[in-house]
Amino acid sequence: MKQIAPLTVITNTAHWIEPGVYLIGAGPGASDLITVRGARILGNADIVFYDALIDISMLEWCPRTKLVQVGKRCGSHSSSQHFINKQLVDAAGKYSVVVRLKGGDPMIFGRAQEEIDALEKANVPYEIVPGITTALAASAELKQPPTTRELSRTLTLTTLPGRCAHEDHKTAIYYMSRDQLSEVATTLIANGYKADTPVCLMESVSLPAQRSFGCTLDGLRYGDVHHQFLDRQPVVVMVGEVYRKKLHTLTPFIESQNYFKILQAAS
Repeated sequence: MKQIAPLTVITNTAHWIEPGVYLIGAGPGASDLITVRGARILGNADIVFYDALIDISMLEWCPRTKLVQVGKRCGSHSSSQHFINKQLVDAAGKYSVVVRLKGGDPMIFGRAQEEIDALEKANVPYEIVPGITTALAASAELKQPPTTRELSRTLTLTTLPGRCAHEDHKTAIYYMSRDQLSEVATTLIANGYKADTPVCLMESVSLPAQRSFGCTLDGLRYGDVHHQFLDRQPVVVMVGEVYRKKLHTLTPFIESQNYFKILQAAS
């Protein structure tokens, strides 16, 4: 793939970057596959902790920044995750804009949860800037969508089996399902998901009108989108035990059939 040279205009300090720690997805390899937002924050960073797997030319986005390599590369020496967490927290007390540059997308097998937990425990403000995960980049290079209407409507991203310390509580994320919430919930429960499995519903993701709701699969069965969502805005349905602690931070969706009946009577 032919790469485009870094654009210095992105480092324009006229764009105010809030102080804090930024977990940025570097993308699958090529330095110009990072997002515009990720590159802009890199250009304004005071210190960058970067993975060994990233294309080193990506650091040209931040030529005047303190750079610290923290691993991780299979089979080679790398910093422990605990030490990386400590470095991020310590750096947040010394620098204004701290970047943790991670290969691919931080939220897909990127061990972001450990870093998020450490930052939240230390009350450090942070933001996650998504990146292009390798599965999507590989599909683009192959020029073959992994999902098609005719053959496959399901995509599973996974790592080697046996790596989970406990039972693998599978996560399911549904696109274009705002009008089939009951069907989604009923199908998953029939396939072995517990009725109290957490669900996060996100409307207009990344846009100013973004809203988030929380419930369980049991509550989702009685969901009525016409009472909850803006007209025809896209909704992503995220299901799995990993969302348990997020439920109390989200606006409640519909938690029981009785509440659904109340909404129906009021409409």
